[in-house]
Amino acid sequence: KQWYQRRVAITAGITNNLSPISFIMVLNRVTYRRRLSYNTKSNKTHFCKTPGGKLVYHYSKKKTNVSKCGDCKSALHGITAVRPKKLASLSRRVKTVSRVYGGTKCGKCVRSRIIRAFLIEEQKIVAKVLKAQASKI
Repeated sequence: KQWYQRRVAITAGITNNLSPISFIMVLNRVTYRRRLSYNTKSNKTHFCKTPGGKLVYHYSKKKTNVSKCGDCKSALHGITAVRPKKLASLSRRVKTVSRVYGGTKCGKCVRSRIIRAFLIEEQKIVAKVLKAQASKI
């Protein structure tokens, strides 16, 4: 409030036709700093006061989503949550995990896939052995 009063006191001589209340409202008016003039998802802003006492808009970045497992949809650990444009410029070690399906599936799902594949192979071998024994008899 003090910076409003100082401004009003300084410019009181210039603006004779405006009352102090309406002059404060004029000082408080803030406009967009970029060309996009609609309240869209990419144009979200918040107020910020500069060291000079001016009230300006600061643009907020969009919220990032954490990468999720393709099977169980849980969050993947060790992968940074950034916007897609920034993800393109990051190095490979930041985007993946050094494991099979690293960066797309979580460790639990990978483990269950490996066990499932192993058991299916075992089942095929057992079926082949039983078939061979049946043909001998």
